[in-house]
Amino acid sequence: MKLFSAALFALAASNNASAFAPSRGQLSQRTALSMTTGAAEEDRRSFVTKSAATTAGVALSTIAGTTAAPPSASAAATKQWSKVKVPFEDTVYDIDFDSPTHGYIVGARGSFAETNDGGETWEPRSFSNLDAEEEITYRFQVVSFKDGEGWVLGKPTLLLHTKDGGKSWERIPLSPKLPGEPTGILAKGPNQAEMITSSGAVYTTENAGRNWKAQVQETIDATLNRVSSSGVSGASFFTGSIVNEQRDTQGAYIAVSSRGNFFLTWEPGQDFWIPHNRGTPRRIQNMGFVRGDIKNGLWMTLNGGKLLVSSGGSDVDLSSEEFPFEEANIKTGGYGITDVAWRNDNEVWAVGGSNTMYVSKDNGKNFVFDKSANDIPGNLYNVKFFPEFANAGWALGSNGLLLKYKGQNA
Repeated sequence: MKLFSAALFALAASNNASAFAPSRGQLSQRTALSMTTGAAEEDRRSFVTKSAATTAGVALSTIAGTTAAPPSASAAATKQWSKVKVPFEDTVYDIDFDSPTHGYIVGARGSFAETNDGGETWEPRSFSNLDAEEEITYRFQVVSFKDGEGWVLGKPTLLLHTKDGGKSWERIPLSPKLPGEPTGILAKGPNQAEMITSSGAVYTTENAGRNWKAQVQETIDATLNRVSSSGVSGASFFTGSIVNEQRDTQGAYIAVSSRGNFFLTWEPGQDFWIPHNRGTPRRIQNMGFVRGDIKNGLWMTLNGGKLLVSSGGSDVDLSSEEFPFEEANIKTGGYGITDVAWRNDNEVWAVGGSNTMYVSKDNGKNFVFDKSANDIPGNLYNVKFFPEFANAGWALGSNGLLLKYKGQNA
């Protein structure tokens, strides 16, 4: 099945520009995905902290080959993030900046806020072309800015575009015949953007969304059912969608099958996605790129709080069915890991359920517990760093949780 052409994305002139209006006040008071912190919760947190401390203390002597005694939990745990107040209490899904000071966050139930001081304070915003009842029905999942031009993607399917740093927004109609639901949007420059769907369709536009050009020849299920995929478990006779699509800095994508039983990769210039075995009986939770580039390797999180990292280099074979993953030394106590991000070549952060956080200083081989969000109920879903803006770091979660990276002794 061929992907639909750009003609399906005609822009309706009657839906063009609308003013960027002040907010109608706090967007929502509903608490999402909250978790209690009773005695059982404290016991689990204590286990995670102590396990992380043990991990930090185990090191081999380079001379005698002896094992050092682990330090106490209080000595091992770090606290390098601080909470930032946001004007809503719903899940924060994404954050992006177009300068060191100016940025936006988006979230559930129409949550949308702007900062002009580098994220120290946030002001609620709303779209004047969406009335109050309509706006709260949307879950804004992705925001992307570049040089004052930005895009916001929502669910049910909604695509918004601004050319003036968010002062005014235009609603971009998308065809209902689009293969899959749009799941990602990336601002690439003046009037340029790249979009991916849950069926693996990748499109680019150079005229602000009026026309879109397909970059992949077939949807994922069409490819897997047309060619022999018997070597990849779960790929043959595949019907479904992909989740957790991630894009690296060079335009390559990785995605996980909706069942979590295999993953796929695609690079610009390839006609089709390539399936790969997960190499483990555990279900894949999420995947991404080491230091933002597929050539540096991949990371994979699994059910039960496992984290695997593959090696990179010139020997990476993206056509192979198997990747050489190694399990990281991270003691999660069973909490699932939802996202991983490299701050630099050696410092790596992982976040997960019950607002657990972990840091590695050896390129993802060993992790210790960070207690920055230990006393906050909820879950962390996303961690991001912005190398172009002094490597600012942010962690996003449920209940309006936004954490800013401060470094040691935050």
